[in-house]
Amino acid sequence: MTLLLRLQTALALVLCTGFASVQAQGCSQLVASGNPEYPPFLWRDAQDENRLLGANAELMQWLGREIGIPIEVRYVGSWARVQEEVRHGRVDLIAGAFFTVPRLEYMDYFYPAFQAARSMVWMRADQPFAYKAWKDLKGKQGLTVINNSFGEEFDRFAKAELAIHTVPTLDQALRMLKAGRTDYLIYEENPALAFAAKLGVTGLAAASTPVSNENLYLTLSHKSPCNNGELRGRIAKAMAKLGKEGGMRKLLDNALRDWRRQSQE
Repeated sequence: MTLLLRLQTALALVLCTGFASVQAQGCSQLVASGNPEYPPFLWRDAQDENRLLGANAELMQWLGREIGIPIEVRYVGSWARVQEEVRHGRVDLIAGAFFTVPRLEYMDYFYPAFQAARSMVWMRADQPFAYKAWKDLKGKQGLTVINNSFGEEFDRFAKAELAIHTVPTLDQALRMLKAGRTDYLIYEENPALAFAAKLGVTGLAAASTPVSNENLYLTLSHKSPCNNGELRGRIAKAMAKLGKEGGMRKLLDNALRDWRRQSQE
């Protein structure tokens, strides 16, 4: 047996042993979820209500192949419900979450981030107001979706200085803004544009200055039965590979085409 063949055989044995080790600890499958109102990253499958589609769903399928453990991307409810399920370990992975210190209490973050996202101030185009800095929102009525974060610094400022109410869904928030029941809505740029187009909500505009530029991370529940050092290392290695190869760009391009096609059906 040549030296190269011996090395290849040894590597295969190490990989097989690693997969068996993780599965022997009760981890034959992972369950992932995320914000179901987040196209083109994630959205609910109209043909199967328990399934999520989008770039982040495809990312989970790629990740499953990389780590040797299948990942089911499951709809479990609203964004607030997803976080609660992860807190209790009933969902293993969140396929896309902003970083906040409180979330560190119940889940691990994987670095690097796999995508950047801009959060915008949305207003009615026929009743715009000047927005250049957070202080410009003082004295106005704001709206966002329950349990949304727009970065630690803005979250602290909003809690202390702003009047921002929350609703369960982006659908409801967009319709309330359109109806003039709030002065502004804060939400991420691409999902808001995609959802407004699907719902036929027009006459809205985003301020040119974003509220925040945050990164989306993959996270793993502290209470997941699969959460151990070996698996975390394998996931971290895969996410580093994704960033190095620029794999999210292709996934996003495919997801945008799928969302536009399904929105027209």
